Amino acid sequence: MQRKEAPQLSEQICFPLYVISKEIIALYRPFLEELNLTYSQYLVMMVLWETEGLTVNQISEKVYLDSGTVTPLLKRLEAKKFLSRVRQKEDERMVEIFLTEQGVALKKQACTIPQKMQQKLALTDEDMKELKMTVDKILNKVIR
Repeated sequence: MQRKEAPQLSEQICFPLYVISKEIIALYRPFLEELNLTYSQYLVMMVLWETEGLTVNQISEKVYLDSGTVTPLLKRLEAKKFLSRVRQKEDERMVEIFLTEQGVALKKQACTIPQKMQQKLALTDEDMKELKMTVDKILNKVIR
């Protein structure tokens, strides 16, 4: 019987993806601290800057987190006065999320973050475009 060699960490795609994800999030930290946001809160705010009035479940789907994780995030963002949670009149079980004036104002400050990250990573516009296309291609395969 031929013995299989153990998988080598250096040959796995999962490991560099895990490390890069962790390290990229860490690079965001100083920029987000200026906005009084965590990375997960930043994701939620980006969703709301695109579309307000979403439900918790709709936000959860967009950021690929379960509603049990998103609900406490929303409560913390509400405590920071960045958003308000409003129960639908037709169905009080449904909560819609809206930005406050402070939440809208935060968008202006956040607009500088993508450029700062690109500079920090020393990537060209073309590099960023290629990287995004490759990552999206992989993501589309895994979340089908």
